[in-house]
Amino acid sequence: MNWTKSMRTTVTEKLTWDNLLPSEQPIYVSSLVYSFGVFTLSSLVFTIMSGVIMAAYGPTWYQYSAAGAFFRSVHFWSVQAFFFFMTMHLVGQFFMGSWREGRAMTWVLGALSFGVSVITAFTGYLSRGDFFAQWNQVQSKDAFNGAGLDGFLNILNNGQVYGLHIAVLPLILIVLVGWHMVAVRAKGVVPPYQAVHVQKKEGEKR
Repeated sequence: MNWTKSMRTTVTEKLTWDNLLPSEQPIYVSSLVYSFGVFTLSSLVFTIMSGVIMAAYGPTWYQYSAAGAFFRSVHFWSVQAFFFFMTMHLVGQFFMGSWREGRAMTWVLGALSFGVSVITAFTGYLSRGDFFAQWNQVQSKDAFNGAGLDGFLNILNNGQVYGLHIAVLPLILIVLVGWHMVAVRAKGVVPPYQAVHVQKKEGEKR
């Protein structure tokens, strides 16, 4: 069997329409803790859309025009909401043991998404173009030099930092989040511990 046929067979078996677009969900999914992932995704959409508009018009537009300042504020608060909901999602899924029942890859993808998000936000703060960003650049330069990473990334190079923020890192983040969502749909949402216990007892009775 060639690899394309094997991949097509695997995708067809694990990613059915019932998994990708389920019409029904277990009752425990109505809990707030299961909504943090959706809130995180919604915040990410606002962050990307506002960021694309800002990148299209350029720094001069969003620093000196009223409309640009509005979209800059939308971008800023979308990021705050994104990290708040993502942290709540991470903590909630940690205490629910979301790596259970073959979901380890889903957990790893979520953790990687969190790490890439932190780096993306860091380059965003360095790209603000104000005194706050300049001060952070100088302090970060010393930290990068001390860690021996200055050969890979020149923090004082605004073009390099800005390019990473608007192109490279968002693309990596989108791929990871998309992969994470597909993994969630393929394996399903993790049930709470009590639901697992009840399911096992029902299975023993049968």
